[in-house]
Formats: sequence, C-alpha cells, structure tokens
Amino acid sequence: MNTLELIRSRRSVRTFDGRALSEEDREKILIYARKTENPYDIPMEWYMLSQERHHLSTPVIVGADTYIAGKISRIPHAEEAFGYTFEKVVLYAQSMGIGSTWIAGTMDRGAFERAVSLKDGEVMPCVSPLGYPAGKMSLRETMMRKGIKADKRLPFEQLFFKGTFATPIAEADAGDYHDLLEMVRWSPSAVNKQPWRIVIDGRNVHFFEKKSGGYDENGWDIQKIDMGIALSHFILGLEEKQRTAEFVIEPPQIALPQDTVYTATLILSE
Repeated sequence: MNTLELIRSRRSVRTFDGRALSEEDREKILIYARKTENPYDIPMEWYMLSQERHHLSTPVIVGADTYIAGKISRIPHAEEAFGYTFEKVVLYAQSMGIGSTWIAGTMDRGAFERAVSLKDGEVMPCVSPLGYPAGKMSLRETMMRKGIKADKRLPFEQLFFKGTFATPIAEADAGDYHDLLEMVRWSPSAVNKQPWRIVIDGRNVHFFEKKSGGYDENGWDIQKIDMGIALSHFILGLEEKQRTAEFVIEPPQIALPQDTVYTATLILSE
C-alpha cells in the first residue's frame, strides 16, 4: 500500500474488538515514535498507557485499553511539531492494521496528564487509543462520523492555489502535485474543519492556516496541530517520490484572505 492509499484508507476508530494490544505491537509503535523527528526539531516524550492501570476514561472509546500519549514543551511551533510527529505514528500504526483516533477533549484530561507526569511548561495536546478495530462501528461512532461529515473533504479549488489566493487549482490541473495535494486534502482535522491552504509558487509550497473561531485558547491553537498533520502528509509524499525539500519559515509577499495566517514553506528540490 502506498502512502496515498494508506492515508485515504485510514479512518478514526472508536470501536475496538476488545483484544489487548500485543506486546510486540506496543514495542514496535513505541520504538517508532521515539525515533520520529519533525522539521521544527522539537523533541517529544512518548508513553503507552493502560486505561485500567492508569484509571483513564473517555466516553467515546469502546473495547480498547491501550492509549499512546505524547507531551511536548510549550514553546513556539510546538503545536505544528506535535501534529507532524503524532500523525506519523498514527499512520505507522495504521500500516500494522492497528486502529487509532485523535482525542483532545472527550477524555478525563487530568487523569491522562497525571499518567504522563505533565510538568509546568509542558503540554499533552492529544492522545489516541490503539487496538484492533471491531467488525462493526458502534451507533455512537456512526453518529459522530455523520455529524462531522468525516468521509467528506473540501474540493481542490477551496484549498489549493497557484501564485496567489486569487488563482485556485482545479484537481484536473494539479499535474505532478496531484497526489501530494490529495494527501494533504485527506488529512484528519479537529471536527473536520480542514484549515490547511496551500499556495504553490514555482518550487515554493507555502502552507497557510485558515483559522476558525473557538480553536485558539490561552495562546494555544489547536488548528496548528492540524497544520502539522498536513505538513507531515506532504513530506511523506515527497519521500515516497524520492524528492527532497528545504523547510523554512519565511512568509511570502502574498495578500492573505481574512483569518488566514502563514505556517511554513517547503522549497522543493529541482
């Protein structure tokens, strides 16, 4: 399965078959997580947690005991770095046939933070259960997916642009960028808001965040985590195509639509 197929085949899993995650699978995922880096060079600490042993609870998960959690220093770009790294781990689990879902709000956050010994200056934005998907989704999960239109994505023309935001890119005109942009388009995001916007200018691929109200609290922007996920997908696609890119944070001179802010740029190799 190539990266695009892996991304498109993945869905958030909230209903598991009740089998404990094997020690071998736990160890593989934890080893992978601990060696995974991000372009911001911000390190993360990783934990495998047990719902029973650590007295964890979340009302949206059925049939899973194991959770993976990561914490990171609360510094500039921590959100993007967290999203980038956590998504690579989620996709690695997916490649092993292990289900997951991002959880940020629907959990006993205090219990999870105690389980990872969260300190001042650190943050644990999200966690995910890990387990083997059940053969059928619960009614609650089915309704949740329907409510956020989890299987739908915005069209190319609303997300991707050439040169400036005045020139949308149609899917039929994406050319060599098609699969890379499609990987970004199918990124998961908080309640499926899809905040990523991309402007392609020659070899420069500029990433922007289309901000939605209610996702920026106490100086912490949840949608920046989504932007890290989008960057992760694009770079994974480049790696699969055996291409490289320089990662920079240098805002281009481009007129921005309302509520749109710059994130980062990838300068693609020749």
